[in-house]
Order: sequence, then C-alpha cells, then structure tokens
Amino acid sequence: MSSASSGAPEVPRIAVTDLTMAYGSDVIQRDTTFDVRRGEIFIIMGPSGCGKSTLLRHLIGLISPTKGDIRYDGVSFITAEPEERKNTQRRFGILYQKGALWTTMTLAENVTLPLKEFTDLPPAQIREVVSLKLALVGLAGFEEFYPSEISGGMQKRAALARAMALDPDILFFDEPSAGLDPVTSRRLDDLILEIRDSLGATIVVVSHELPSIFAIGDTALYLDMETKTPIAQGNPRTLRDTATDPKVHAFLTRGELAAAVT
Repeated sequence: MSSASSGAPEVPRIAVTDLTMAYGSDVIQRDTTFDVRRGEIFIIMGPSGCGKSTLLRHLIGLISPTKGDIRYDGVSFITAEPEERKNTQRRFGILYQKGALWTTMTLAENVTLPLKEFTDLPPAQIREVVSLKLALVGLAGFEEFYPSEISGGMQKRAALARAMALDPDILFFDEPSAGLDPVTSRRLDDLILEIRDSLGATIVVVSHELPSIFAIGDTALYLDMETKTPIAQGNPRTLRDTATDPKVHAFLTRGELAAAVT
C-alpha cells in the first residue's frame, strides 16, 4: 500500500537533518535542517559567502559534513556503503556554475561522456540519446559545434543536456543564470520549468538572482552569514511579502529588479 493511500506522510526526496558544514574549525553553516519534496524546485539562497555552493557540494557527495545526515528517499547518503553512494549519485544531474564543458570536445562529445561511463548502450543508441537531449534544450543541429563557437546561454543549455543524459530524477544547478543577460536568463528559467514539468524531476538550485528565484522557486532556504544557520524557509514570493527578519526582507526586495517583479 502506498504512503498516499495509507495516509502516511510522503517520504521527502531529500531530507537534511542537523547538518554542520565546516572547513577545519571554520564553521560555514550549522543546524541546517530542511526537506525537499518530490518534483519541487528548491532554492538555496543568501548573500555571497554564506555557504550556498558548499551546501550543494555536500548534497552531491563532494564534501562530507562535520555533523548531521542527508537522506535520499529515506536512505542515508552519509552512512551508505561506497557502492550504494555511487548508485545514488547516478540519479543526479549536475549543472555547474560555469557549465564545465570540455572545450576540446564538441557538444555531442560532451553529452556522450556520462553515457559512455555509466551505460552499456551501443554507439548508435548513444548518438540517438545525445541528439534527443540536445534537442530538448533547443540545440538540435549543434552537435558538432565546440563550446567556443556558441554563446554563453547556449553553453549553459548544452551543459544542461549533459546533466540530463542519464535521465536523472534529481537535478542540481549552481548559479545557472550567472553571467547571462536578463533575456537569456529568463529563457533558461523557462527551460528549467519545462524540464521539471515534463520529466517530473526534483531540482535544487543555488541562486542569488531574484528574477530566477521568483520565477522558478517553489520553496527557498535563506542561509545567514552572521548566525551561520538558515533563518527563513518558504515560498520565495511569500517570504518577500511577509518576512520579519530584516536581512531576509532586504535580500528579497533589493534593487530595481525586485521592484519590477509582480
């Protein structure tokens, strides 16, 4: 019997409990607890240097926490055996801040990499998958282009195609709009929403870009630099309108871009 039919609460896709992140004696964030529901777009936000990208690196297993637990579908990622951790990581798709495309490889070759590493698909089928993924992000016909031959926004979309190569059910984006003009950034936001809606993926986004936060975020977590702990969580538009902490309010209402958001 499913949890929905039995009336039991749904197990979160990601559950972070009492997490402390530190480099030696330098604590970045402590007492970090939150859940990410299946199919939601979860924003990690806050000022530069608060630990947003560090938290993402903990979530994907690049850094081990000083304290606390991270669970995927109820299973601990921290205490899992190495093979179990690898199996969990194969469910991840990751878009790094600068795209991290291999500049000496074509777009098709970049997207091919995870398929060659983690699947036994024959070359012809790999080519089909690669063409499909590039088409999904609007890059059909660009298979043989190199990253230097396309725009920054197209590079981000190519990196997104690579992140989706293995049909992940969890996607992690580190500042996806960084360095993009407002129009290109909005197109990328729309693409992220389309991917969530069409694939049902759970998406975790590190961002400080207000238009993107408001456009795509279902839930947002604010990391505070002074207390070194999260101090607000909720729908970003609701937080903008109701936050009582002056730091959270100032972050979500800063500048002309925030004033233009309706």
